[in-house]
Formats: sequence, C-alpha cells, structure tokens
Amino acid sequence: MTETEQKKVSGRLLVLTGFIMLATIMQTLDMTIANVALPYMQSGMGAGQDQITWVLTSYVVASAIGMSLTGYFVERFGRTRVFLYSIVGFTVASMACGLSQTLPEIVTFRVFQGIAGACLVPLSQATLMDLYPREKFGPALAAWGMGVMLGPIFGPTIGGYLTDTLSWRWVFFINLPVGILCAIGIGTLLPETKRNLDTKFDMKGFFFIATALASFQLFLDRGQTLDWFASLEILVEATIAVVAMYLFIVHIFTTDRPFLDPHLFQDKNYTAGSILGFSTGVTLLSTMALLPSMLQSLLGYPIIETGLLMMPRGIGTMIAMFVTGKIIRKVDTRLLMLVGSVLIAASLHEMASFDLNVTSALLIGTGAVQGFGIGMLFTSLSTGSFATLPARYRTDGTAIYTLVRSIGSSVGISIVSTLLAQKVQVNHAELSAHITPYNRALQELAPNLPWSLGSSQGLGILNGMISRQAAMISYIDVFTLMTWVTVISLPLIAVLRKPPKQAAPQPAEQHIAEI
Repeated sequence: MTETEQKKVSGRLLVLTGFIMLATIMQTLDMTIANVALPYMQSGMGAGQDQITWVLTSYVVASAIGMSLTGYFVERFGRTRVFLYSIVGFTVASMACGLSQTLPEIVTFRVFQGIAGACLVPLSQATLMDLYPREKFGPALAAWGMGVMLGPIFGPTIGGYLTDTLSWRWVFFINLPVGILCAIGIGTLLPETKRNLDTKFDMKGFFFIATALASFQLFLDRGQTLDWFASLEILVEATIAVVAMYLFIVHIFTTDRPFLDPHLFQDKNYTAGSILGFSTGVTLLSTMALLPSMLQSLLGYPIIETGLLMMPRGIGTMIAMFVTGKIIRKVDTRLLMLVGSVLIAASLHEMASFDLNVTSALLIGTGAVQGFGIGMLFTSLSTGSFATLPARYRTDGTAIYTLVRSIGSSVGISIVSTLLAQKVQVNHAELSAHITPYNRALQELAPNLPWSLGSSQGLGILNGMISRQAAMISYIDVFTLMTWVTVISLPLIAVLRKPPKQAAPQPAEQHIAEI
C-alpha cells in the first residue's frame, strides 16, 4: 500500500470515528437532556409529578432491555445494518416524542426511542475495537469515552438552553440533523460484518433477563415515591427481579446456546473492570444528577447559569480523555485509573465542605478536577477492561459492560435521592429542636435578626432558613458517602492485570484490511 493510499485510509478511519462518536453522543445526550424539560412537559400535558417521571423511566427501562440484544442483532443482521437501524429508529422516535400531545403518546415513543438507541453505545465501543489494532485501543476508546461521558454532562446545559429559548420539544427535535448525518456517514464508511443466518435466538434467556431488568428498574425508579418496601408494588417488583435473575443465571449455565456466554466472565480484567464500572456509575452520575437541583433550588442559580457552572466538568473530562489517549500506551493503565480515582475522591471530599455561601470559583474548580478524574478513569478503565478479552466476546462484552454501568447509575441515583430526602427531614428535625424561647444564643441574636419567635411571619422566615441549612447538610452527607464509595472501590484496580505487550505495532489501515 502506497503512502498516499495509507493516508487516505487513515483519513477515512478518522472521519468514521467521528461519526461513531457523534452517534454515541446523540444517544447518551438523551439520558439527561430531557430532565430539565420535565416541568414544562408536565404543565403542557396536564400530568402529575409522579406521572411525568414515566418520560424518564420508560426510556431507561427500554434501553436496559434493548441493550442486552446487541450481540444477537449484530450476529444475525450484521454490524452496519444494526447501526443504521438503530440510528434511524432513534431519530424517528425522537421526532415522534417532540410531536407528542399527550402523556401516553410521549411515554410510548420514549419506549421506542430507548429500544432503538440501546445498541448504539455498546456497538460503537465494539466497532472501534474492531477497527483499531489493540495497541491503539487507548486513543480509540478515549474518543468513544468522550461521547459516552459528555452526553450526560452537557445534557442539562443543552436541554436548559433549548427549553428556555425555544421549547421543550426541541430537546427531541435536535436529534434529527445529527441522526441524518450519522446515518449517511456510517452507512457510507463502515464495512459490514458477516451475517450468521443460522443464529438461534434464546427466547427463554431473553425473557428472564428482560423481566429482571424491567422489574429492577421499576423498583429503583418508583421505590422512593412509594416508600420502598412499605409498598406491595415494590415488594412484587423486587421479588420478580431476584427470581428472574436467578433463573437467567441458571439458564445460561445449563443450556447449549445461551443468550449470554458465561465464559465471558472468566476474563479477570473484564470482570473486575465491570465491577469497577458499576461503582463508577454509582458515584459519578448520581453526583451529577444532584448538582443541578442543588444549584437551582438551594443556591438560587438560574437554569442557564447552572448549565455554565456544570460546563467545566465536561471540559475537564474532554482534556483528560485527550491526554490519557495520548499517554496510555506508555503508562500502566492501572496507574491512570488510580490517579483518576484519587482526583474524583479529592473533589468529592472538597464538595463535602460546601456551604450556602459556596463561591462560583469553588464550584467550577471542584467540577473541573472531578471532570479530569472522570476522563482519566473512564478511558483507562475501558482500555484495561478489554485488554485481555478475546475478540469474539467484544460485542456481548461491550453490551454487558455498558449495561452494568447503567445499572450502577440507576442504583446510585436511587440511593442518593432517597438518602437526600431522608436526611433533609432528619436534619430539619435536629436543627428545629434547638429553636426554643429558652435558647440563650437566640435571645442574644434576636434583636439583630430579621425574624422573631413571637410572630408567625418571623417563624416562617426562621423555618425557611432551617430548611435551607438542613438541605445543605444533607447534600454534604451525600457527597461524603460518595467519597467513601470511591475510596472503597480502589482495591479493585489491583485485581486488573497489565495488558500484554504487542509484538509489533500494526498500522490501522493494515488492520482494517484484515477485518
């Protein structure tokens, strides 16, 4: 192959990587972009608070179920076809969501959107690992990681801007030009894989895993609203999830052609990386889910400024992924994971010292440090987890890896939401217990304060101050918990093995020619 042909192939690969990354961003963006638009949807459709959350719940449940089908779809229909079907289906469903007039309509189309787009993230990761030789996994997965992490990070900012300046419907309409561009680019440049028309679909295995995932997601999403195990519905959902998962595990170990090959988990790097990915999902995305409400409801920042304050986290992630992708071949991935985790823990520890007078500079600083740690950890973790996994397991492996991280995010968000609500009540009660006419400190300060214990108006002002302090203490408690979760997960890094050295670097164009 001549030098000119090599440059041409490398250029096509770079452009294809850009389209794959864009498709990933489009899907992950919808995980959070609709969050800030929920109040506007609720008022426009006349829905209740518990009803409008189904716009989010339906998407999460459908995505979890659809993600588990990635491996079968690729083997049966081919990689490029599945990519195109997913992009087109996701884009059409997005437009239908934006045109919806009633709550049942938008929930139905969100289900279709979740199922259609579920394959995009795991398929994009597996595709990049197929297109690039193993020694270039670091830069390739850094680009992929930008799509995965920047979507949720910038989602609230973009969603807030579109909702504030145009309409909530534009959080869905924005996918149309992106979807068309991705479909044209990937359909033109991505080589198709061989189809196995004899592939048998394990219906029983899929039924078990789909039932387990759907029940578990409903358990997490509705638990706080229904007071967890005090509700019969939550008890039923938890029981179904446990029983279905048990039957799924038994099934894959006892059938000839299981829905998921259990040999996948014999790879120590992959198993340890998946567990660490779960804990990462618990801490990071749950923390990002808390920040918008803290900034808007507690600290009084408007929606646009909230988005701007969240932006340094995304910028830090981008810089870290770029840097990590450049040095990952020269530095042990486990060291990069350790440094990234320490930065995340340090930023969470600093966030645990916030108060109601926290400055914008501190918010920006902790966000940037945490974002840098996220980027470094995510890129090195993705590379290390798949460093020793055989190529035949990549599609299933990326699907399960992404699914486990998504479940971790759901678990984390559910835990911190419940903990925050409980802590607010407890802290309010503890602070209120000190507000009595016999409190000498209150008696001395009363003449200089804008409230009085002797009037209803004064008590109302005082209660508002106590509520804000109780909420701030609760956020601090949650940030402290997330700090410890990050620290406790550090020993998992030691379980991962160092990736084997390559005999000789293989040019990307030669690798593509051999696929």
